[in-house]
Amino acid sequence: MPKLKTKSGTKKRFRLTASGLVKRGQTGKRHMMIRRSNKQIRNKRGTTIMSPVDAARVLKYFMPNA
Repeated sequence: MPKLKTKSGTKKRFRLTASGLVKRGQTGKRHMMIRRSNKQIRNKRGTTIMSPVDAARVLKYFMPNA
């Protein structure tokens, strides 16, 4: 059997924590920022942990070696 490769787009979008959770960037920070409140912009900084259901899907289909 050939080796399973991690999808290239997944490498750029997701990271694993030491405990195996999936980190992702915050959504809603790319464009149309003028209509968002300062509170929203502030709270969207940095990264967040994915929900367990979505994380399981990412790990199964896109990060087979994780």
